[in-house]
Amino acid sequence: MDEDAFDRIARAHGAALARVAWGYVSNAADHDDLVQEILVAIWRALPRFRGDASERTYVFRIAHNRGITFAARRREHETLDADASIADPALGAHETLEAALERRRLVTAVRSLPEPLRQAVMMRLEGFEIAEIASVQGISENNVSVRLIRARDRLRALLGEGAT
Repeated sequence: MDEDAFDRIARAHGAALARVAWGYVSNAADHDDLVQEILVAIWRALPRFRGDASERTYVFRIAHNRGITFAARRREHETLDADASIADPALGAHETLEAALERRRLVTAVRSLPEPLRQAVMMRLEGFEIAEIASVQGISENNVSVRLIRARDRLRALLGEGAT
């Protein structure tokens, strides 16, 4: 195992993996467990990386598979708690109360989306292209586009915004 490669990947993608993990879990304890499982899975899978896909796609495919498995194990035992807060290290002290409340509304709305839509949105927010999301989720690009359109429409309805 090339520890330098793992360290580089963890540095390059760790924060995004942690954010995307929120698409599969609903509380901080599960989030921490899932992120750890993702990193262990990446560690184990790296020696098998052949370069058929980009490193980023490979890493997030592992994360997606871990997230699906993790969520399936947890699904029977708890429901999504829309009141749970999501820690975001990008938030600063200068953020106004109004902006924080609006962000909370958006986070709550995203977290209330059905899992396949929520996962696609989380990856899109991380800057993934449609083709990358399709590769990670193992679905067609058209299916990803449909999921994102449905997610956008549901978010607009949940947030009380008219279609523009």
